[in-house]
Order: sequence, then structure tokens, then C-alpha cells
Amino acid sequence: MLFLLASGAVGLTVYELELRKHDYVILNLAGQLRSITRNITNETLHYQRHGEKSSMMNSVDAEYFHSSIKRQLDLYTKIVTSLRNRLLEPELTGRSDPLYCSWDEASLKQLDMTADAWQQFRGGLEGVFAQPEATIEQAVIYLQQNEKPLIDISTQLSQRLQEMMEGKLSLVILFNQVMLVAALIVVSVLLTLLYYSFSRPLRMTVAGFERVSQGDFGHQIEVGSENELGRMAGTFNALSGRLNSIFRLTDRINQATSVDESLRFVFEEFNVLIPLDWVGMMVLSPDGQHFELQRLYTDGETTLCEGDTFQATGSLLAKAMGSKEPLHIPVLAETSAANPSAEFADRLDRDGRQSALFYPLSTEGSWGAVIAFAYSEPDAYNADHLELLSNIAAQISHSFEKNLVISAITGLARLAENRDPETGDHLVRMALYSAKVAEELGSEGPYQSEISADYVRDLHRFAPMHDIGKVGIEDGILLKPGRLDAEERTEMERHPVIGGEVLRGCEAQMCAVGHSMFKIGIEIAEGHHERFDGQGYPNGVAGETIPLSARIVAVADVFDALTSRRPYKDAWSVERALSVIDEESGQHFDPEVVKALHRAMPKVMAIYDELKHV
Repeated sequence: MLFLLASGAVGLTVYELELRKHDYVILNLAGQLRSITRNITNETLHYQRHGEKSSMMNSVDAEYFHSSIKRQLDLYTKIVTSLRNRLLEPELTGRSDPLYCSWDEASLKQLDMTADAWQQFRGGLEGVFAQPEATIEQAVIYLQQNEKPLIDISTQLSQRLQEMMEGKLSLVILFNQVMLVAALIVVSVLLTLLYYSFSRPLRMTVAGFERVSQGDFGHQIEVGSENELGRMAGTFNALSGRLNSIFRLTDRINQATSVDESLRFVFEEFNVLIPLDWVGMMVLSPDGQHFELQRLYTDGETTLCEGDTFQATGSLLAKAMGSKEPLHIPVLAETSAANPSAEFADRLDRDGRQSALFYPLSTEGSWGAVIAFAYSEPDAYNADHLELLSNIAAQISHSFEKNLVISAITGLARLAENRDPETGDHLVRMALYSAKVAEELGSEGPYQSEISADYVRDLHRFAPMHDIGKVGIEDGILLKPGRLDAEERTEMERHPVIGGEVLRGCEAQMCAVGHSMFKIGIEIAEGHHERFDGQGYPNGVAGETIPLSARIVAVADVFDALTSRRPYKDAWSVERALSVIDEESGQHFDPEVVKALHRAMPKVMAIYDELKHV
């Protein structure tokens, strides 16, 4: 629009400037009309004065006067006729080509008046010369009598043409002013549009990137248009939403304390990323002969059950694990019909699913697993979904590895617990007590800097593994009803060392795939029988040399042991148990941990009342 406005203004100006040259020619001709009338008047006066002085004018002078007047009359007539016809011949203008004129209504009217007056004037003069007895003196008298109206009408024509040309110039000036105002309006509108469609969205997008860079994943910006910036904003919102989902998924999976939780979190968070209404985890058997459906999660009905097994040889699950890449099955019915070994795909199809993705979790070490994503519509997954799974493979895989190992170790800890004469929910209670005491230490006291939410979570997770080393103690010693002799006591006191070795082996396995997670578990297993005064076992360390996690679990373990019923004793009252623990503060137990236990008693009692074993 700006280009058109500027082009129009320049074009009109150039055109009018060219016409201005024509106007000067026209004005010059109009001036000639005035000059002709003055010349006729001057020659008439000259002739009259000359005749008075000489008293007698010869025929030569009379002939010259007559011919001069006639030439000027002819020129006047030619100019007026050309102006009236709007065509000026080259002999009048001195140009190489005819000049076409345009007049406004007032100029045409004045031109007609001038032409009519001229025709009357010339007709009268020619009438004088046409009389037989006509003399030069009679022509002079006629000219004197009619010269003033002729001069006036010629002057009026010149003025009218001048006004017309000034009007044209004013019109050009007005047009350019209008073009300038229009250009300013266009620029203002353009700047406004640029602000709302470019500058403002761009600033919002930059601000959105800054917020995301500061960790505000999921931040959305307004999409105000469908131009490139609008599409960029839409892409940014999709990216932000996906980042938020991925980070939330990663965070939730890392917080999961079991495979069941991890699988549920995957189902809930992946729903916004990919089509999903069924998810299951297939674990390869140690002999590599079959896959077992260890866990599944769906928000609808399913005919599949945890524990179902499927042949591994030649299966699509084995193919996915072997390729280490997600395997896309667009139509389960077609795939199972074409591949007799696709037993699991056939079961998914009969379960009401129509498309699936098999995602290998890991092939490291001695285990392997595949997560199966399924949906009730065909062709539900595309290249973007495959790429997304590939990009977050490590987070999902490590989380499931971690929780599978934790589940296995927790099961081992429960096995050790079941071999011990202790009964009930001891592991659950003492883990919860440990977490509540740790929370109090994190909010008050000298250990605040050591306690974080992750620390409390890991303490709760690994506290049940404190006696895992008992799996290495002979039944004859572990289950002996009476008191142990010195040799048996020495063997029993080896269980912290055995527990530490078990968990160090697990830690080494996790470190091999890039993760460390059993540090607190090792501390608890090795140190929960150490005493604050250094009289404990297996290493006899004292004070803050004992890991804080082990000092916390020691108090929680003893408190639950005292307040729970055992085959060899009744449950003590809470007051009696606290009294014994207070007596041992500074000797068996860390005094700061004992204080934290007292502060945590309202929360501890809520757990005790719900899960007590008396």
C-alpha cells in the first residue's frame, strides 16, 4: 500500500509537472493575445500621431499600417481558434509536435466569450475595410472605439487560464498532502499491526522461553494469529506441554517406590503424549524362553492377567528387545494373522486393542523387559510417538530398573523378616517411623542441612532393608528359641556385614548402568546396630561417625520392637518404650534423634494406632 501510494503521488506529480510545461506554452499564447491587442492599439496611436504631424500620409504608410493590422488580426484569430479547438499547432508553440490542451468549465466559458468578442471585433473591422469609400482613418477610428473591450477580454482570458493552472497546482499539492496523510495512516496501522502481530507475540514468546529456561515447564503463551509467529507460539506451547509432561513423568517415576507405581505413572502421564488405554510390562525369564506379564495397568476392562506368559522365541517382543528400538504394530489383527509367533499381539487383539508399541526397557545385565503400549484404534501411533519414546528411553528404563531392583531387594528383606521370629508389619511401621523422625530432624536441630525430601524418601524406601543380611544366617541360629551362646552371637552379629555386601552388589549393578541409589541402604544395613557410645557392632564406631540414616533407623527399629508383641514377650506401652529410649540417649542412641522422636510422636502415634501389633 505504501508503494502504491508513493507511486501514485510521484506519478501524478511527474504528470502534472509535464503538464505545467504545457501550461507555460498556453500562458504564453494567452499573453500573446494581450500583446496583439496592445500592438494594434499602439500602431493605431502611432499612425494617428504621424498623420497629424505630416498633415498628409502617403499611400505607402497606409498600406503598411493596413498589412500590419491584418497580420496581427490573423495571428489573434489563429491563437483563439487553436485554444478553442484544444489543439495548438507546432508553428504556434515552437514544439516538434502538436500540443493537446484540457480546460476546466470556467476556462472554456471565458474562451468562448473571448472568441465571440474577437469575432465581433474582427467582423466590424473587416466591415469598415469592405466599404467602397473606406479609408485608413475610418479603421483607426473603429480601432480606437473598440480596443478597450478587446484588451479587457484578452486580459480576462489570460487571468482565467492563470487561475486554472494555479488550481491544477493546488490540486497536485492537495493530492500529495492526502497521499502523505494516507501514508501516515497506513504506517500507523502497519506499526499497530506489527506490534500486535509481531512485536508483542515475539516478546511474549521470548518471555515464555525465559520462563521455561528457568524451569517453568508447561508455561503456555497466547496464540493470537495464524501467521508464522502464531505457528511458532503454537509449536512452543506444544513443546512446553510436552516438556512439562516428560519432566513430570520423570519426577513421578523417580518418586515411585514400586513397579506398580511406575507403571501407573507412565499410564497417567503418557496419556497426554501418545494414544494409550493399556500398558503392561513384559519381563524376559532368566532362561530366555518366555516373557511374563509382570504388571499391567488400564482404566478399562482387560482379559489379560499379571502372570500370563508368552513364548519368547521368534516373538515380536524378542524382536523389539533385540533391536533396542520401539516396535510399531499399526494393526494387531493383521500382524498376528501373518505371524504365528506373535502370541502376545494376538492376545492384545482379542483383548480389544488394535494397535501397539513395544518399547524395550533394557538388555543390560541378566534381565530384560519390554513395555507394551496399546490402544483401541488402528494406526494410533506415528513417527513422532516413536521419536518421543526414543528420546525419553533412558529415564523410563532406569526408573524401572531401579524399582525392579528395589522390589527384588524389598522382597529379599521381607524373606529375611519372615525367617525371623518377629511378626506383623514391623518393616512398614519402622520405615514410617524413620521417615517421620527424619522429617523432624530436617526442620529443627543440627542435622537440618543433611536432610532433604529425597533423603526422607530414600530413608523410607531403604529402612526395611536394615536386616536383609539375616538371609545369610543359618536357621539354627536365627530361629533358636533360647539365648545364643558366644559363638552363635558372633555369627548373628555378622548380618549387618552380610546385608552391606548384598546391597553393595546391587549398587555395583546399578552403577554399571549409570546410577547410584543404594548408598543409604548400605549405611542402614551396616550401621543400624552401632551404638552412639561406640559399643555396638559390627565395626564399633561411635557418635557422628555412624551414618545419620543408621542412627535414625536404630531408634525407630527399637521403638517398634519394644511396642510390638513378639512370641517371647508382650508389647510394651509407648510410655515405657520412650522411657527406655530416653535412658539410652547418648549411649545407644543419638540424643538429637531421640529429641526428634519426641517431637514426631503425634505423627508416630497415628501410625502406631493404625498398624500396631499388640
